[in-house]
Amino acid sequence: MTNPHRSISRFLFLLLLATACVSAFPQTVTAQKYAIKVVADPSEAIYEADQSAKFVITLTKDGKPAGGEGVSFVVDDYITENPPANDYPKGKLTLENGTAFVTAQLKQPGFLRCRVTFQTPDKKNVAATAGAAFSPLAIKPSLPVPDDFDAFWADQKKQLAAVPLAPQLTPVKYNSNKIECFDVQVKCAGGAPVSGYFARPTKTAAKSLPIVLWVHGAGVRSSSLGNAVKGAQAGMLSMDINAHGLPNGKPGKFYRDQSAGPLINYRHAGRESRETVYFRGMYLRLVRAIDFLTSQPEWDGKTVAVVGHSQGGGQALVAGGIDERVTFIATGVPAICDHSGRAAGRINGWPKIVPTGTDGKPDATILQATRYVDAVNFASRCKADAIMSVGFIDRTCPPSSCYAAYNSLQGDRTIINEPLMGHAAPPHIQAAFFEAIVKHAKR
Repeated sequence: MTNPHRSISRFLFLLLLATACVSAFPQTVTAQKYAIKVVADPSEAIYEADQSAKFVITLTKDGKPAGGEGVSFVVDDYITENPPANDYPKGKLTLENGTAFVTAQLKQPGFLRCRVTFQTPDKKNVAATAGAAFSPLAIKPSLPVPDDFDAFWADQKKQLAAVPLAPQLTPVKYNSNKIECFDVQVKCAGGAPVSGYFARPTKTAAKSLPIVLWVHGAGVRSSSLGNAVKGAQAGMLSMDINAHGLPNGKPGKFYRDQSAGPLINYRHAGRESRETVYFRGMYLRLVRAIDFLTSQPEWDGKTVAVVGHSQGGGQALVAGGIDERVTFIATGVPAICDHSGRAAGRINGWPKIVPTGTDGKPDATILQATRYVDAVNFASRCKADAIMSVGFIDRTCPPSSCYAAYNSLQGDRTIINEPLMGHAAPPHIQAAFFEAIVKHAKR
């Protein structure tokens, strides 16, 4: 018969032995964590042309400086295909006390970026990028405005004015008796209607409310009821329109099918002619949306703000230049700018609508047509006050294209420079934009 006390003793012995083995031979080893960073010095990263920019590279291992390690770096002017023959620095550096420095110079107004990479012992790459501006306020449009630009758009607006508004408002439920909301469809020239959500405070006196129009970035989606409500809660006539005049509130599959089907490459559609280029219809919908909003009896008769980011930022610039009723624009990392950038030896903005040949020159026919939908040219007609954001390492809407538009604006203007930001609309910029809109409306 087995002695129970002996069995218990044996169990405790084995348990202690197992514990000792685990303590003596750990089963996992904490991996070393590397972090790399590059910033310009000074941190605002703005220099005069001909000055040298200084980039500071730091590498840490487990939060401490990683000395003696090697990093790769390259400095460029954002043009990665068919680049000009510029001798910007590149190579490898050994970090002393976890730090190294790179200097670079640009002789004309523009931007450079410094990209750094470190390969960890387990063959993984960690990377960082910083940008630097050189005399950005001296960046000019890549080509002049076409001589008949104003006449062309006056004719387009005349065609639009011949189409009756005939708005259709369908009430949308919202759980507040202080706000009323509608799905709005408004007839427009050029095919698709204006389609959006419209919200306004209830029990409002006539001629008492400013207007805010929200416009969309690239892609295919419904209008945003949340944006419309946000403006109404701040005491404005507020409307959010989708970029394509599509019905609102449909299942996600509807918009995915549109994106994969008729709108699969809308960015380049019809680009061979100013009469057929897709953005022509998008711009007319801006005017028609403002027609609808300014027809509301509650409008104060004075204030119209337009806000958007990326493609929406480009639309905001266009709205300010195509419609003199616009008094304020908030344009974040604006797209649809500087289509002819390659003609001036710099990178063009999204959607890279003008193709470049193997000789590095832009397609002449498309270049000519798209000058009529370049937001930079509308900016030169924009007398509205403005706030803009720009990311110095933005590869989608390069900072030179944004500054070409900013420098063309005719009203009071403010710019938010973000040397370490790519293509983004972070919360602090969205908050700054809305605060500026509210301040403008009160003023």
